[in-house]
Amino acid sequence: MAAVLDRTALKTTTVARNAPLLGLALAALATVVWSGSFVTSRALHDSVPPVQQAFWRWLVALVAVAPFGARQAWRQRKAIRRHLGFVLLASLLGVTVYNTLVNQAGLTTPAANMGTIMAASPVLMAMGERAGGVRLGGRRVAGLLTACAGVVLLVGDGAHFAPGDLWMIAAACCFGSYSALLRRKPAELGAAAFLFTTFLLGTALLLPAQAVSLTAQGGFTPTPGTVLPLLYVGIASSAVAFLAWNKAIALIGPSRAGVVYYLQPVCVALLSWAVLGEATGWGQALCMALILGGVALGAASRS
Repeated sequence: MAAVLDRTALKTTTVARNAPLLGLALAALATVVWSGSFVTSRALHDSVPPVQQAFWRWLVALVAVAPFGARQAWRQRKAIRRHLGFVLLASLLGVTVYNTLVNQAGLTTPAANMGTIMAASPVLMAMGERAGGVRLGGRRVAGLLTACAGVVLLVGDGAHFAPGDLWMIAAACCFGSYSALLRRKPAELGAAAFLFTTFLLGTALLLPAQAVSLTAQGGFTPTPGTVLPLLYVGIASSAVAFLAWNKAIALIGPSRAGVVYYLQPVCVALLSWAVLGEATGWGQALCMALILGGVALGAASRS
């Protein structure tokens, strides 16, 4: 009996010791996959309207997670009803609004700008933790101001300014708020049940906007150039990446997961150059350096 208890304790200690590494790896997986979604959104800007991109993305994601999420959601339906307000808010921020804003930004701003602005999200995550009672400290405040300066310079640069930059700032606020909210996810809600429910509710909330878009803009022509990117963002960028990110938040918290998210502007810039042929100028590089420096400083010490 003692030997069994010792093995159990050792296994628990090993899992706890590996949790930070696993959390960082999952955050890296989500970050790299999401980088591709910005490039995809930009690539579809002239063929699929933003709302329709979002609707079909989440419908594909819902189908992808249903085999392992629907049953768990049904078993936990009482818990979901008890925390329906929390689940609805997470669905609205992380599903309905965030991705629609990204797609809207993709109409007028380069993918590299989109990734650079989104790099401010980790600072917003830290602000969400501060609202929950976590002390930020002087270094995080300095990082926040530095990152915000980079965003302001990027948006205010006349050579690169686009209305989409403002849409991306709103998207960054949504994603930062969503990530901070995940820290408060009720423990009784399983990961698969939570993911399936947020995808279901988020897609349902998009239905009115989808109907308006179809009426005003018409549908799009299904071709390999439109269907394959939507499958990518639906399966990889939604089902896989959100599951990985949500688990990373649970393991290491939004601030530490946000550190890995700083890689996104570099990934997006490389992908947009390789896939879309978008070049990055010195002004954008400077703004990127300011934002990355700010968020790195903001996620360092709390003192």
